[in-house]
Amino acid sequence: MSVQVEVVSPQRVLFSGEVRMVSVPATDGYMGIMGRHAPLLSTLSIGEIILHEESGEQTSIAISGGVVEVRPNKVIILADVGEAAEDIDEDRAQAALERAKESLASNPPPEERAPLIESIRRSNLRLKVARKRRRSSSTPFSNN
Repeated sequence: MSVQVEVVSPQRVLFSGEVRMVSVPATDGYMGIMGRHAPLLSTLSIGEIILHEESGEQTSIAISGGVVEVRPNKVIILADVGEAAEDIDEDRAQAALERAKESLASNPPPEERAPLIESIRRSNLRLKVARKRRRSSSTPFSNN
């Protein structure tokens, strides 16, 4: 049974459609949600939303925090920051990762460490999601 999913960031709607299942990065770990799920409200962490489509395809969205509201046949995800895999600029993400790593390596004051570590986590996530999409789109189909 499918479930209607909407993923929204402050800038735009990142996804709206029906999927077989959606996996979200809840603060206590990943959570899978299918149709007829019990009502739920949860906070989200930095992580990857994976939309499992009926066709077997998967769509990924990188998010940094937010909330998810689950109803029996609808899931609404309000992401603090969200980026669909196809919108991620790998070069920019890699540059941000290198800058944050260099800043962290320079032994900053304790109050500056946490934001740098979060920046590294976000950059790593963005790279993971972008590379995963690139790999899946470049995989040739076999006629065997």
